[in-house]
Amino acid sequence: MRIGAMTPEQVDQVLKLQQEGDNRLFGEIAIEQGFINDKAIKAYLDSRK
Repeated sequence: MRIGAMTPEQVDQVLKLQQEGDNRLFGEIAIEQGFINDKAIKAYLDSRK
């Protein structure tokens, strides 16, 4: 959300899945749900250099 790749609603949905017992990492769930992709992650990581 901080980098504009996800909406607040999408973040809430991932957090809800985790609270319901999904033990995967936040990013894994977000990718599986189609909220973010490898391109968004790479852009974020590149911006942190």
